[in-house]
Amino acid sequence: MKRAIACILCATMAFCAAYFHAFDMAGQMLEDTLYHRAGAVDPSIRIIRIDERTMDRLGDFSEWDRAVYADLVETLCVSEAVRPAVIGFDVLFSGERETSSDARFAEVCAEYGNVVTGFSYVFTKELTEDEDGVLRVDALTVSDRVVPYGALADATTSGFVNALMDGDDGLIRSAFLRFADPDGSTRLSFDAAVYESYMRSRGMQPTYPTQEDAFRFRYSGGVSSYENVSLIDVLDGAVPPQAFDDCIVLVGAYAGGMMDAYFVPVDRSAQMYGVEIHANVIQAIMEGKTLTAVPPVFDGLLAALFAALLFLLCGKLSASAALLLCFCTACAKLAAGAILFRMGYTWEHLTVPAAAAAIAAFYILLHYYRARRARQNIERAFNKYVAPQVVSEIARNGTYELKLGGENRDIAVLFVDIRGFTPLSESLDAEKVVDILNGYLALTTRCIFRHGGTLDKFIGDATMAIFNAPFDTEDYEMCAVKTAWDIVQGGNAMEAEYMARYQKRVAFGVGVNCGGAVVGNIGCDFRMDYTAIGDTVNTAARLEANAPAGTVYISDAVYSRLGDRVTVREVGEIPLKGKSKTVFVYAVTDIPGYVSPEEGERK
Repeated sequence: MKRAIACILCATMAFCAAYFHAFDMAGQMLEDTLYHRAGAVDPSIRIIRIDERTMDRLGDFSEWDRAVYADLVETLCVSEAVRPAVIGFDVLFSGERETSSDARFAEVCAEYGNVVTGFSYVFTKELTEDEDGVLRVDALTVSDRVVPYGALADATTSGFVNALMDGDDGLIRSAFLRFADPDGSTRLSFDAAVYESYMRSRGMQPTYPTQEDAFRFRYSGGVSSYENVSLIDVLDGAVPPQAFDDCIVLVGAYAGGMMDAYFVPVDRSAQMYGVEIHANVIQAIMEGKTLTAVPPVFDGLLAALFAALLFLLCGKLSASAALLLCFCTACAKLAAGAILFRMGYTWEHLTVPAAAAAIAAFYILLHYYRARRARQNIERAFNKYVAPQVVSEIARNGTYELKLGGENRDIAVLFVDIRGFTPLSESLDAEKVVDILNGYLALTTRCIFRHGGTLDKFIGDATMAIFNAPFDTEDYEMCAVKTAWDIVQGGNAMEAEYMARYQKRVAFGVGVNCGGAVVGNIGCDFRMDYTAIGDTVNTAARLEANAPAGTVYISDAVYSRLGDRVTVREVGEIPLKGKSKTVFVYAVTDIPGYVSPEEGERK
């Protein structure tokens, strides 16, 4: 149930993110980077630059006599056989200046009939105040038009040159085809007007790839990709008019100070002049390079489907496989986006990759959490058998492997049991026996772990511990003897407690030996026990069996390694059950300078 709810929640979030374009701006940047690429430009579209060289010769562009433009048209239109198919001026010829020059320019344009001029709408934003007092843009209305002077307007075809910039980042990705003028007419854009004039010159009917008044398009050229020459070179004859024969010739600003440059998706590092953007739009109309946005509902459903499938599939995979699947899904989505982009469609790009990344991160964290929890469970389980520092070493290095087999190690072995436990258990209720046994086992386990020992096993009322296995332990012989001493001191306190509670004497005997032994996992594949076997272990058990209540017996092997670090009383050679040779035994009477925690508590 939890999994189903999480899957539905994931799909719902993906749908909302795609439908409402939560990643719209980042998605646009991704689309620009991956898909918008300058390609092959149409050689029939050529640009005549109004550039710095031209203005150096003819003066400030804004003060030119319009005879310059008349000369340009006459220079280009050599004859009916050699002339551009259309000449488009991306220039606003508003207001009259020098009467004779204005008239001449209009007459030349009327004579050749292949000139398209631009005009501009002046839009005003209407602001309205909402209930919260916040001003909002309600609509764009036409407040004025900057149109060619009368004679030129009558002699040429005109179209509006307004740019359509995206509101998020100001880049130009869309263009107008037409606009419903407030006077009731429908006016063509400059690009559409140039295109229609070009098609008419070839005796063909214009056909548009879209019926929308405004459309998104794919760029064919980047900055300075279209063939372009300086206007002054054309007027001087440096460039022959035959170079423009039957072409679409666009005349426009090509200097930074003319304020007609914009950022475009094909190159975010440099601005493109407006006349180059017009060239790209015209080519897009001619070649059908328009972009249709996939409906938001489809975007949302697709994102929800991918998110749900990924969530369900990744739940059955390992962390690495889930990461690989999510990565491949994100790449496949971006690759499909590239194919659709070339086919003329654009869709919401980032929701599926973002969902894939989020799902991958979720399952990686989930696998990490489960692994951590499993490790903690193992650590908690191991803590019941092995000293915490040993468990920490296992968890840190991850080198301990549970498998059958053993190794020869030099270890210290400790045995301890309750003296007279059988008659004690027969004389007390089971609950009291269990209480005594639990208190005793808790004491021995605490003392073993305190000194880095490994709790091997409980054998009825006996406890076995080993030191220096499974990992090396510094000064392990002394650690074993200190453990035995702590147990005895703690047993003295327990003896007084149980005497007062149950009127029974409880005391421990402890034996410690050291030497070589086989240490490892003994048993079978499905049930094994980590333990030590060998004569060293048997001798330690026999020492414990002979040790009187409240006494620690150590072998001569242990005493020879510790020397005067412990104070002992010689017990002498004693025969040990099951051994053919006697063992010289010592009873520990003190550890100079060491205060047992149990002994400290009594003080």
